[in-house]
Parts: sequence; structure tokens; C-alpha cells
Amino acid sequence: MADERLDAIGKLVARQGILIAFVIFMIGFALLNDRFLAVDNVLGVVRSSAILGVMAIGVTFVVISGNLDLSVGSMMSFSTIVVLDLHDKIGPELAIPAMFLMTMALGAFIGVLVGYLKLNSLIVTLGMLSAIHGLTLTYSGGKNMDIADKEGTWFSVIGQGSALGIPVPILVFAALACLLAMVLARTPFGRKVYAVGGNGVAATFSGIRRPRVVLATYLISSFCVAVAGLLQASRSMGSQNTVGQGLELEVLAAIILGGASLLGGSGTVFKTVIGVLILGFIQNGLLLVGLEFYVQYVVTWLIIILAVWLDIAAKRGRLLSPIA
Repeated sequence: MADERLDAIGKLVARQGILIAFVIFMIGFALLNDRFLAVDNVLGVVRSSAILGVMAIGVTFVVISGNLDLSVGSMMSFSTIVVLDLHDKIGPELAIPAMFLMTMALGAFIGVLVGYLKLNSLIVTLGMLSAIHGLTLTYSGGKNMDIADKEGTWFSVIGQGSALGIPVPILVFAALACLLAMVLARTPFGRKVYAVGGNGVAATFSGIRRPRVVLATYLISSFCVAVAGLLQASRSMGSQNTVGQGLELEVLAAIILGGASLLGGSGTVFKTVIGVLILGFIQNGLLLVGLEFYVQYVVTWLIIILAVWLDIAAKRGRLLSPIA
């Protein structure tokens, strides 16, 4: 009986361990600092997590399809710099769609390489990370971008405005999450994404056009990156050309925390959102209790290791390897 209970507890921890840890973290931080669960702090955390969350939602489609996208950080830098530069040249009404087209063209290029040429997604997107970073520096001439007339444009409303007391970035994040969650869970395309990630060969033999599905996932990912770049540009009204550097790690961490498997075939948009919030609240809690910002990097690394371990444990049904 005792062994059965321990086994049941082990399976529960393997399936929901990261959520249990999150609840413990939340309770601990709330006890250490009474500002942690204040409404303004909660809204601030969600708002600051919105940009990362929007990117993670898109990459979730790529990961479920059995691929990776490590280029999203550099791509976000590119989209931010482009929309800021074009804002003063052709106006925000034309700058925004132009930036979306340019960013999604990069996503389409990656999708063709991975989907149709069947190149390894890790190698392709790792190479594109450097290539897009170089493209951003070339486009900007190595200089930061700023909007000349910050007071005379409506552009700031997207990243700084609010509606019904809720910041616009949170509304955009929530709307995009709901829309793409329905696409993934309720449409034939969503089922194809799961099928391709679960067993690409079987999906192909069942009539699913795998290259087309992979291309679509990278287009969705690049669209979400463009949205994130727009939010970042509007929020700051200026940007360094390395603003997205390192975000690919946090995006991947949030997706893994949400339970998506790096092997493909599993994951949901809702759980990715939970993963994003876990990272945001843990980082905020560490700052409120007085730890330096660079401690966040160590904690993020530990969380990734824990999440990968729990992911593997969930598949084999126990926390420790039966061989060990």
C-alpha cells in the first residue's frame, strides 16, 4: 500500500510537478513580500511578460510540429528596428504592415528550408539567429533607432495604452492566445500539427502534406514575433538593435515549462501561457525579495533543467530512471 501511494505521488509530481513548484513559489514570495500579490504588481508582471508570451505562443506551434526555432530573438530585434525606422519614413500606417511582411518573409524562408528541403531545424534556426542579427545590424548601420516625434504620433498607444484599465499589451496577448489556442485545438490544421510532430512518417502516409504544415508553423511563429516587435517598439518608442538577444532561451524555457515536448506531438497554448507566467512571477518575486537581477539567469537555467527532467519523467511514468 505504501509503495502504491509513493508511486502515485511520483506520477503526480511527474505530471504536475512544475505547477506544484509554482504554487509553492507564489506562496513563498507572498509571505516574504506583501506587495507580491498586489493588483498593480500582478498587472505589471503580466504586462512585462506579454512580449515574451506572444513570441512563445507562436513557437509553440513549431515545437509541437517536432521542430525548433532559435531565431526568434534576433527576428524580434529585426522587426522592432524595422518598424521604428519606417515609422519616420512612411508613417506608422504603412510601417506596420511592411514590417509584418518583412518578418514573415524570414519565417517563410526558414519554413522552406526545414519543411521542403528537410534540413535540421536546430541547425537552420541557429544559423538564422546569427544571419538575422547581421541583417539587423546592416539595416540599422549598427545604430539604435528612435522615433523623432514621440509626442506627435498615436504609435505609443499599442505598447503604452490601456482599455478598461487593462494595458493594451495584455489584451493583445490574451486575444492572440485565445485565437491560436482555438486554431490548435479546434481546427483540422491544429490536428495536422500534432500529427506531424507525433509521427511525421505516419502523417505523410495518411495524406498530410508535412512540408506545408511545417511552413505554416514557421509563418505563425514569425507573425507572433512581428506582433512582439510591434509591442516592444511602441512601448519604448526607440530600441537597441539587440533588444531581442537571448529571448529565444526564455521562449523555449516557457514552452517546456508549459509541458510541451521537445520531441514534438504534445503541448497546448494554454500551458505555454502558464509557463510564461511562471517565469515572469518567479523573476519578479526574486527581485522583490532583494536578489540581484543576474540571479534570474541561474534560476532560469535551473527551471529549464527541472522542466526537462519532469518532461522525461512524465513519459516514463516515474521520476528516476528504472535503469538507475
